[in-house]
Amino acid sequence: MEQKVKETLWSKSFILLMVGNLFVFMSFQMLIPTLPPYIKSLGASGIEIGLVTSLFSIGAVLSRPFIGYLLEFNKRKPLVLIGAIALLTITFIYPLSQVVILFLLFRFIHGLAWGWSTTVNGTAAVDIVPNSRLGEGMGYFGLSVTLGMIIAPSLGIFLYQVTSFNNLVLISGALGVIAIIMLSIVHYSTPESVKSVKKEELTFSYFGSLIEKAGWYPSLITIMATFGYGSIATFIVIFAEERGIEHIFLFYLSNAIMASISRPIAGKWFDEKGPKGIVLVCSIVTFMGMWVLSLAHSDLFIIIAGLLFGVGFGSLLPTLQSWTLSKTPTNRRGVANGMFYSSIDLGIGLGGLIFGVLAQFLEIATLFQISSLFLLVTLILTLLEKRRKRMTEHQAVS
Repeated sequence: MEQKVKETLWSKSFILLMVGNLFVFMSFQMLIPTLPPYIKSLGASGIEIGLVTSLFSIGAVLSRPFIGYLLEFNKRKPLVLIGAIALLTITFIYPLSQVVILFLLFRFIHGLAWGWSTTVNGTAAVDIVPNSRLGEGMGYFGLSVTLGMIIAPSLGIFLYQVTSFNNLVLISGALGVIAIIMLSIVHYSTPESVKSVKKEELTFSYFGSLIEKAGWYPSLITIMATFGYGSIATFIVIFAEERGIEHIFLFYLSNAIMASISRPIAGKWFDEKGPKGIVLVCSIVTFMGMWVLSLAHSDLFIIIAGLLFGVGFGSLLPTLQSWTLSKTPTNRRGVANGMFYSSIDLGIGLGGLIFGVLAQFLEIATLFQISSLFLLVTLILTLLEKRRKRMTEHQAVS
């Protein structure tokens, strides 16, 4: 019996792209928790502080259809470097903005650059990863996102407390420079279907580049999953203060450890058996994690919640991304990636906004319990997809 040869995943280019993307996320995420107190020190109102997040998310969502369109006919390297350089430039401009309105304008532009960079880097990774190991490869690539999102905010808060905002920006910028160096020496792989396309042959449609029809369903599931997560992203620090839990970093630490362990396993599962079983398991585990967190009064519960979240939510997003991309034609993967990342921004942004309104009337623990229901919606939508597929196959046979 002929044994199938396993395609190489760990190429030099894939490693450099993954580490370069980690530094992009580290550079960016360091600033996230420190920008609200900084703009507050400039005299910003509560609404203006809220706009720090809202304008950024709007910018990111608005830019992705354009970059998705550009990815249909352009080589990857110039687009990757433009995104990284734009992020670095905006980072260095922040300390120059001593007027609130100007700061918010820079924040919107930062969102445009972030939408560009995340879409291009994710698409470049898909192009490098062998199709037979797509789930595994994107699982590992997703670690650069997860670790950056978990490590950098804590580091940023620490630096903000012990030094000035200007010094924090310099350190963030240094990480951005390292990212650009790494990304510049990657040997990118542009699909032949993209190389053969001429710009003149394409007609740009904003809506057409916002949504990729072939992969819309897993992106819808992504909105539901991240909508539920929006309450945690917004209120977990305030929740810890209310409960008197001093070591909330243990949630992020245990989350990172389990995500690092579980993602490669989930990726291989995806490649062998498809996405739906993983999505079901991850939705249930994340649901359990949210309830454990809502009941937490001690570090032990925080650690358990973090472990469950690392296994569940830590594997859920890269699985949904791989699912979206696996259903998409090669030349439309840039659009699909943009749609996927916009789904995350939309879900977390809307979740934070709606649960922010509810927080005026309910305890934060109750918010976590309500938001956990959206993980059950994720589960139901996945089951409905399995049923729809079986019905389609049955009709095709008959």
